[in-house]
Amino acid sequence: MILNFFFAVAVIGTITSTIVLVLAIVGAVQFRRNAQRERKAFEKICADLPPVSVLKPVHGREARLKENLESFFNQKYPKYEILFAADEADDAALPVIREICARYPHIPTRILVTGPPPWPNAQNYCFHRMTEVAAYDILVTSDSDVEVEPDYLRDVAAPLLDPKVGAVTCAFRGKSAGGPWSALDAMGQSVEFTAGVLIANLLEGTKYGLGPTIAVRKDSLARIGGFAAIRQYLSNDFALGNAIYRAGYKIVLSGRVVDHVSQPMTFRQMWERQLRWAMGTRYSRPKGHPGEVLTFAVPYGILALVTAPFLGYPWLGAGLFAAAWLNRMVECWVIGGWAAGDLLARRAVLIYPFRDLQGFIIWCASYLSKRSLWRDNKYVLLKGGRLVARRADGAVINPE
Repeated sequence: MILNFFFAVAVIGTITSTIVLVLAIVGAVQFRRNAQRERKAFEKICADLPPVSVLKPVHGREARLKENLESFFNQKYPKYEILFAADEADDAALPVIREICARYPHIPTRILVTGPPPWPNAQNYCFHRMTEVAAYDILVTSDSDVEVEPDYLRDVAAPLLDPKVGAVTCAFRGKSAGGPWSALDAMGQSVEFTAGVLIANLLEGTKYGLGPTIAVRKDSLARIGGFAAIRQYLSNDFALGNAIYRAGYKIVLSGRVVDHVSQPMTFRQMWERQLRWAMGTRYSRPKGHPGEVLTFAVPYGILALVTAPFLGYPWLGAGLFAAAWLNRMVECWVIGGWAAGDLLARRAVLIYPFRDLQGFIIWCASYLSKRSLWRDNKYVLLKGGRLVARRADGAVINPE
C-alpha cells in the first residue's frame, strides 16, 4: 500500500512538472516576442525620454564590482545621474566608485554614507535616503552585483511614460564570478527562477518586483508610502512591486534581461543564499510556496525509479526517471539558454537536473527554520515576510 502511494506520487509529480515545463516554454515564447516588440518601439523614442536617477546601494568590494558599476556609466541615454549609498565611510566599495566616477565626469554622481540603518532591511533604508536627494522623477533601483547592456536604461524607463504603469522590473540570468558553487547558483537563477517568473507573467501578469532592477516613478512610490512602507520585509523587491500593484498600477516585466553576478562562494554560502531566497518566498507568498513542490521533476523521477521495481514495473520506473531528466534538460536549454540568454546554461544541459534536485531539497529546508543570514546581519522571519534584524554590533532592529 505504501509503495503504491509513493509510486502514485511519482506519477502525479511527473505529470505536474511536465505541465510546468509546457507553461514555461509558452511563457518564454511570449516573453521573447514582447521583447522584440518593445525593442522596435523604444528605438523611436530614445531622444524624448525623461531624466533618470539610478540608485545603487553598495556593501564591500564584491567580485566584478568595477565591471558591474561601470556598465551603468556606459548607457545610451540622454540624461541620468547615479547615486551610491554605503553604511560606513570606510566601505571597501567606495574607492572603486570614486575611481570610476573620475573617469566619467560627464555623468552626475553622488555618494551617501547613511550610517547604521535603523530599519530591519538595510537596503531599503539606503534606497530611502537616496530617494530623498534624487534629482529626477524616475528612479531605477539596482543591486551592486548587476551588470547591464547600454540600452538598459532606455528599456526600463520607457514604459513609465504610461501613467498607468507604476513600476518596471527585469528578469535576470545568473553570471558566475568563478568556482563550482557560484556556477551552480548562477544556473539556478537563469533556469529555475526565470521559469517561475515567466509562468507567473503568462498566467496572471507581473504583480511584484525583482531585486536586480525595479524602476518606479516618485508618484507611484509616494502612493504606497515610499520605501518606509516596506522597511520591515526581507523580500523588499517583492513587497515593493506588490504594494504598487495593489495601489492600482500596472507592473511591467521588461524584455531586457540583466546579469546578476554570483560571487565566488563555498557550498555553505551558496546554501545560505538560496535558502534565504526560498524562505523569503515562503513568507511573502505563503499560499503559493507549498505548490512549488509540484514544479520539480527529478525527485519524482527518482521516486519512480526506486518504487516501480517493487511493484513489478521496472521499465516504467526507468521511463519516468528518464522523462524527468529530459524534462529538466529541456527546461535548461529553453529557459536558461534561450529565454534568459545564459551561455553557461546551454553548456550545462546534461547536468542541470542535479540543480533541480538541489532546488527541491532547499524548498524542503525552507520550512525548517525562521532564521536567515545576509551579509553581516542575522534575521528572524515573522508572519507575512516581516523580519527582526540583529546587526553585527549586536543591535536588534524590530519591524515596527
